[in-house]
Amino acid sequence: MKVVSTRAELREERAKYGGSVGLAPTMGALHRGHISLVRASRSDNDMTIVTIFVNPTQFGPNEDLNAYPRTLKDDLDLLEAEGVDIVFTPTASEMYPPGFQTQVEVTQLSQGLEGERRPGHFQGVATIVTKLLNLAQPKSAYFGQKDAQQVVVVRRLVADLNLPVLVEVIPTEREPDGLAMSSRNRYLDAEQRSSAAVLFRALGAASDRYTAGERHPVVLRNLIYTTIASEAQAEVDYVSIADPQTLRELSLPGDSPMLASLTVRFGRVRLLDNMLFPADLNSRPGLTATLGSV
Repeated sequence: MKVVSTRAELREERAKYGGSVGLAPTMGALHRGHISLVRASRSDNDMTIVTIFVNPTQFGPNEDLNAYPRTLKDDLDLLEAEGVDIVFTPTASEMYPPGFQTQVEVTQLSQGLEGERRPGHFQGVATIVTKLLNLAQPKSAYFGQKDAQQVVVVRRLVADLNLPVLVEVIPTEREPDGLAMSSRNRYLDAEQRSSAAVLFRALGAASDRYTAGERHPVVLRNLIYTTIASEAQAEVDYVSIADPQTLRELSLPGDSPMLASLTVRFGRVRLLDNMLFPADLNSRPGLTATLGSV
């Protein structure tokens, strides 16, 4: 495994490979969710590049940039064991050198949900993803379902800029009690960690109700909200039932797929999760065909 930290080094190493390349962009503090991206890439491609970069431009002034977990040595050991070919570990000054002044913005899809609560977040995401795709020149790039809005934004970016990249969406990896794996889970204390399992229970309850025939998004949204609100440790930020391609909030019953997403705080820890209805869409083929497809 080759570890490089400059753009020039990445281009040089990338040029040595003539087969198909998969890219898994990460911010490090790796867990099983990230490894699922790596394994999908290795299964699909001749070689795999992983990036580890805590991108400052996607953090707001009151967010946890400085406190975000950084575990580079452990991450590299894990990636080497997984057979990754190249790991790119740039600094902020390497990715945003003096004089840098270009931003990439997906205007509409970045406005609601996380975009509404984290102004500028998706501009930072779109800019760094564009740069990483240009540097790595992959055939496919791998993203997790847990960050569903990010997936939709990136797919729109790739389509609008005519980038020759397939955006592959990998199902959310979960703990035994259903909690979506996240680098931020390590900040939960024991009581908060136990309470956080309510997120998956709430999404599962709504999914079961959908399977039983309920199609009204207001009913499903309220079920998720009330299930979470019954947990004393949980503070609901938002619950959304939206179109999985446009992210427009749904208000009328229908048989088209729905994306249920939510963000909930446990103390200072903000967790997000989502689930597609019907439930069978949460497989990799279902995600590829449904979530933000363009």
